[in-house]
Amino acid sequence: MNKKISSALISVFYKDGLENIIRQLHQLGVTIYSTGGTQKFIEELQVPCIPVEALTTYPSILGGRVKTLHPSVFGGILGKREDAQHVAEMKQYNIPEIDLVIVDLYPFEETVASTNDEALIIEKIDIGGPSMIRGAAKNHKDVIVVAAKKDYSLLEEILTSQNGETSLEQRKMFAIKAFDVCTGYDMAISNYFNNTQFINPFNKTKSVLRYGENPHQQGVFYGNLNELFTQLNGKELSYNNLVDVDAAMQLCTEFLMKQMRCLLLLNIQMFVALQSEKLFWMHGKRL
Repeated sequence: MNKKISSALISVFYKDGLENIIRQLHQLGVTIYSTGGTQKFIEELQVPCIPVEALTTYPSILGGRVKTLHPSVFGGILGKREDAQHVAEMKQYNIPEIDLVIVDLYPFEETVASTNDEALIIEKIDIGGPSMIRGAAKNHKDVIVVAAKKDYSLLEEILTSQNGETSLEQRKMFAIKAFDVCTGYDMAISNYFNNTQFINPFNKTKSVLRYGENPHQQGVFYGNLNELFTQLNGKELSYNNLVDVDAAMQLCTEFLMKQMRCLLLLNIQMFVALQSEKLFWMHGKRL
């Protein structure tokens, strides 16, 4: 079901790439709510903007730690438009519907990489941002959420081509991206406190494979296959194909010092490693 964007909440750390979207939303007559530096950025574009404080009736407090954590904000994000009780309560408490949420997260990983000051690092643990992102993603039936600037261009295209409307499929796609962003962010925080270095797969290019370990399962490869392999022919790669390639590379490494001349790999369970100078004779004899 298509939904028309009538209102938007925008609160971002990185402003680059946002200007065209702000102007498009204004041209579409969308009511924009914002906070702090983002509000100032929008107003400098000569675009009307309602401060979030006008909804919450509270200023930004505790050094900016509490700005958006309020029922007037989260009610507008999480309220189900087709639920009579939700609609009645939003009307009772003067909670406006929020159809679009554009929120990114404090640069936690960048801060960790640039300083050892624990106090500065702790302050870059975002609280309101992930909450708004998760809330909007949960309610993607009614709300579209953009959680990373790399997706601005896609939103811009949708606003232009669909005149400010979004489909359920598009909202769900953005919701999945948003949950990935939150997962990666939490992983980075966990790495810091546990002194671990688990890799965030959501920062990498993702390729859906032909199938997983079994034909009825899905397989996903994180990384750029085109940078790793040159596929000469055949079908698209499956999970098992990549496992076989990994096994072949490990065998090559193992036999490197043994002057292996040829490796025939049918799958991970059936292989022949040839060390003879007489490759064709050994090939026939072994097989």
